[in-house]
Order: sequence, then structure tokens, then C-alpha cells
Amino acid sequence: MLWTHRDQFQDFCIKLFKVVTYSVQAQYSYVIVQLLLSHLELHRSDSALVRTGIVYVLAETFTIAAGGSVGPSILEVIDTMLKQLWHSVSRQSSDMEELENEKVFQKKCISTIGSFASNLPSYQQMDIMMFIMGKVPSSKDIDDDAHDMQFLLQKITLEGLLEVSKKYKAADISSAYASATGLWEPLLKMVLADDPSIRSITQQILQALVDRHDAADKFAVPRIVYDLKDLDVTREKCSRADYVFMKKHGSEFLFCCYDSLARTNNELENFTSAYQTLALLTLTFQNDELLIDLMRFAFSIQEMGQENQTLGIQHTCTLHGIVASYLSLVTHLLGFSGPCTHVEEVIENRRKVARHLLPAFVFDKKAAERSFPTTLNIKKHLLFVKSEIVEALKKHGQDTSRLVTPYTPNATDGLESARSLSDIKSISMTDADSIHSSPGVERKNLTEEITFDSIKQMMLNSPESSRAVEQEKQRKIVETFRTAPFEEIVARGEAKPIYERLNDLLSKVHLAPVESLVIDRSSMDSLDLIDGSRDNKDVTEPVPVYEMTFPDLFVY
Repeated sequence: MLWTHRDQFQDFCIKLFKVVTYSVQAQYSYVIVQLLLSHLELHRSDSALVRTGIVYVLAETFTIAAGGSVGPSILEVIDTMLKQLWHSVSRQSSDMEELENEKVFQKKCISTIGSFASNLPSYQQMDIMMFIMGKVPSSKDIDDDAHDMQFLLQKITLEGLLEVSKKYKAADISSAYASATGLWEPLLKMVLADDPSIRSITQQILQALVDRHDAADKFAVPRIVYDLKDLDVTREKCSRADYVFMKKHGSEFLFCCYDSLARTNNELENFTSAYQTLALLTLTFQNDELLIDLMRFAFSIQEMGQENQTLGIQHTCTLHGIVASYLSLVTHLLGFSGPCTHVEEVIENRRKVARHLLPAFVFDKKAAERSFPTTLNIKKHLLFVKSEIVEALKKHGQDTSRLVTPYTPNATDGLESARSLSDIKSISMTDADSIHSSPGVERKNLTEEITFDSIKQMMLNSPESSRAVEQEKQRKIVETFRTAPFEEIVARGEAKPIYERLNDLLSKVHLAPVESLVIDRSSMDSLDLIDGSRDNKDVTEPVPVYEMTFPDLFVY
């Protein structure tokens, strides 16, 4: 009777299943979840109200049973819920009330996925996010014939991923990135989608993954920062692991924000999302060197607003408003009076004669219909001047070499180009000959004479002693690169002029004469003549590659 009429008595069913779930041992609670999922699958063709009632019971049961779920059972639950979501999206109905009920069902499914993930440890939450990301339809796979339907599937799946990401809290971003490249890489690519709503959802997912102190709401609307106490945010020193992560992968995040801000089909929400991502990155990776590098990015946005003639006036004003808000945040995080003074002076100038370049004007939703100027002529005293901030930072003893270098996003290759540089670090240096090309270690003589005594010595030596010798060589290599000055390493590599090395190498490479490559194929006799001439000539055989002597050190 319960299985037949349960959906009409939702509160009773919730209480009953709570009692049943608490009554069984934790390791068997997943059986109850499987029964409920099977019941939901059995009623997938019923009305949205019936399925929503079942999902309500599932949500309450998940909070109890999730802790006993392990391994494949977790992904099985997520897979079933995603299928229910997709089935709901694909249902077509002319009844407006039924369509509204379907939207309620979809929202409840998404929140149920989040409630299930909230009771799991962080590593299982990461597994769920990678699993969902693998289910998101790629933009390349969307057909023109079914574009609207596949777009809705893509959007609803990303909303499910967003709900799980809100429950995830990483101890440090570097370890989370290293353990889940299957999530981050396609996610960063998804930020570059053509549809503004997809870009906005993906930006929110990135913010949830980066935000360790629940500060996203503090940057929900760009505004001028006069005092960090007004923000009421938690500040902590950037760890070494996070610093290395930002130096290695920060360009990928910045490129996504740059591309998102440059899109002409942006809505106000897209600008806000991009600013939130930048602000959270700035707050998470608080390091003077990184903050100065982020200031360089802010100046590139200002240059985009000045130089890109294809952007509309409202778009340009929005970019300048974001730059004003962001520079006020970064300069206060740095804590140096000089840069703060310059930023505040420019903001005050805008407040007097160009309020349309401030975030309070641009992001005021109540005054969304407020007219922007028909023409835009931004004078110098209304712009942030990089040279003045550079001089102010130098007075505080800061290195400004990165700030004076213009930010140049690679718009042709995007993330692939940024990632190809980092792939160099994944090259394995376990080859035996790589040790012999390192500084401070002598190269093996490849032409060593093999005698009876050498073979006898080889047989007498134990493997432990050989291993100790190899470890000592590796220790010398590491010690050399750690302690030796860079000039010394370069000097060792340049002990012999590079042109002499090239001459040595090229002299050992056999280059056949061009004439010998021309063969008259008109008759077989000509081939015989050529063969005969080869017998009479003293042809120098090419030196094998493995016998060539390469330089002891390559610097690249």
C-alpha cells in the first residue's frame, strides 16, 4: 500500500523512510536509496508532481544514507538523477502548468544532488564533479537540428555541477587541481562558450571551487573599495603550493576572464561573474608578486576599453567600471599608500565629471535604463596611469618588471597554448644519458674498452654498490642545480663556442651530393652505370647517431 499511495502522503513517507534508514546499519543504508531510485525510474512517465514527491523523499533519505555510500554506488546515484533530469528536459508539453511542474522537479533534482554530495568527504565530491563534467554535452557535439534541446541538457547538467561545487571546500587549490584535471581543463574551456548563460554558470562553478572563505557574496556587485574592513573578508598568506599553482596555471584563468569580458553578447551578469572570479582569485592568492601581476591584467582590460572600436559605449563603460573596482581592491590588498592614492584620485575625478565610468553607475540594476553618453571621449585624468603606479611601487621596493610588460592574451590557441607550456614540466628525465649531460657530472665514455678485467669487476660488484653510485650521481646533479649560480651553469654550457659545436656536429653528418640523387630512369642501363661508378668511388659512410658526441650541457 505504501508503494502505491506514498506520493499522496509525502510528509508521512519522509518520516517513515527516516525511521527505516536510521534503523538499518550504515553500510546497508544504500539499499534503501536504490529502492527509492528504482521506484523513481518506475514512475518516470508519471506527472511531474508524482516524481517530485519521490525526489523529496530521496532528498531526506540522502542526508542519512550518503555517509554509507562508497565507490560505484555514489556514481550510480548521480547517474540516475542526471538521467531523470535529462528525461524531464526532453518532455514536451503544451500545458503550461505541467511545464512549470517540470521546472520544479528539475530544481528539486538539482538540490537533491547537492544534498547528497554535502554529506560526502571532499575527495568523493571531486569524483562526483568529474563524473558530471564528463556527462556535459560538448558544444562541438551540439547539432543544428536539435540545438535548443541539447543546449538545455548542457545547461541543466552544469547547474547540477554547480550545486555540487558549492558544497566542496578545498584545503588548497593546487592539490585539488592536480587530482582533478579531468574537471578543471574542460571547465576552463567551457568558460569560452558562445552562449552567455553557459559562461555565467561556468564562472560560478570556478568561483565555488576557488572560494575557500565563502567570500563570493562580498563581490556579488562590483564596487569601489575604500577600506578592507568594509568587505569583512578573511585574509591569509598565500601558501607556497598555491603560489606555484598560480604561476603555472594563472594564465589560464586570466585568459578565460579576458575572453569573457571581451564578448560582445555579454549580459550584465557576465560582467559581474568575471569580476567575481577575478576578485576571488585575488583574495585567495594574496602575494605581492601575484597581486602586481594581476594589476597588469587590469591595465590590459582598460586598454581593451580604449582600443577595441567594436565594443559599444555601454560595454566600454562597464569595462572601465570593472577596472576601477578591481584596482581599488588590489591596491588595498597590497597595502601601499602610493598606488592607493593614485587610484583614489582617478576615481574622484570620475565622480566629478564621468560617473558613467564608475561601477555604481554601470551595475545599478534599479537604474538599468539610465542613458549612457552618445559619444565617449575619455581624457587622460580619467584613466589609471601605469607609469605612476610603477613609480609608486618602486618607492616601496617592489619589482615592477612584470607590470611594465604588456599582457598579451593568445586569442588564437587559447588554453591549449597555455597548457602546452606547462606540459614541458611533465617530461620525464629518467633517461640514462640525460644524467651525463648535466653540469658537475662527467659523461660516460661510450667507447670504453671491454676487457676480461672489466667484466670480472662488473660481476664482483653488488647491485647495491652500483645503485649507490647512481644515487650519488643524481645527488650531485640536484646539488649543482640547487646551489650553483645561474651564471656558473651557463658558463659551463658555453665553455665551447656554440658555432664550434655546430661545426663538430655537422662535420659528422653525412650529406650526400645532390648530383648523386638524380637518376635517369629512362633506361636500366643508366642504373647499371650508376651502380658501377659507386663501386669505384670511395664513399664515406655516414656516422651513426649513437656514435656522435653531443655537448655535455644543453641550456634551453
